Amino acid sequence: MRLTLKIWRQENASAQGALQTYDLDGISADMSFLEMLDVLNEKLQGEGQEPVAFDHDCREGICGTCSLMINGEAHGPEVTTTCQLHMRSFNDGDTITIEPWRADAFPVVRDLIVDRSAFDRIIQSGGFISANTGSAPEANSVPAPRDKAMRAFNVATCIGCGACVAACPNGSASLFMGATSASSPRVSPSATRAWSTWSPSTTTRASVAAPTSASAPAPAPRRSRST
Repeated sequence: MRLTLKIWRQENASAQGALQTYDLDGISADMSFLEMLDVLNEKLQGEGQEPVAFDHDCREGICGTCSLMINGEAHGPEVTTTCQLHMRSFNDGDTITIEPWRADAFPVVRDLIVDRSAFDRIIQSGGFISANTGSAPEANSVPAPRDKAMRAFNVATCIGCGACVAACPNGSASLFMGATSASSPRVSPSATRAWSTWSPSTTTRASVAAPTSASAPAPAPRRSRST
C-alpha cells in the first residue's frame, strides 16, 4: 500500500507548526495505524531526519494515551482508538492528514503530542463515590432495558483519551465531565505522561510531570495551522 501522509510537525509549544508531506510505500493492510507511523519513523531515522513524536503506551485500546486527529476525525474513521485502527480502513494511494487533538485545552508539546494535564485534573477531581443502598436488591438482579444498560456501559468503558474534547465543537465535552465528575468512580491517572519516538533499533523516551492545579500554567494559545 502506498500512502501520502500530511503530518503536523511542531518543534515545541512555542514554535510555529505546519503540515509536512511524506510518501510511504510498502504498508500492509494488517498494520495498525501506529505501526504505520513506526515504519515512517524508521524511514526518517534512516535518512537522518527527526522522527515524528506521537503519544502511545499499551497499544491495546486500554490506556487512552494515543490521541490523533486523522482526516479531521478523532481516532480516525472507525469507532475505536487510534492504536486499534488498522490500515485496511484506508485505500492504496490515499492521502491521510494526521494532527494532534484540536482543542485549546490540549496545547501542543511537540508534533502530535499534546499536554492533557488539565484533562487529568478534571478526571482526578471526580474522585471516588460510595452509595449506601440499604436493603435495595443486588444490582445485577434488577432487569434494565438494553438501551439504558448500553448507555451506562459506554460511560463505564471511558479510558480518558480526550477524544470527546477534541471532537466537541466548543471543546467542552460537557457530557464526559458531567458523567465522570458527578457519578462515575475513577482510578486516578498517573502523575506523569510518557511518550516516545520509536523504531526497532532506537527508542527515545521523555516524561513530563503533570502540573498541579496550583502550579499549572494557563493553556498556551494554539498556533494557526498552515499547509
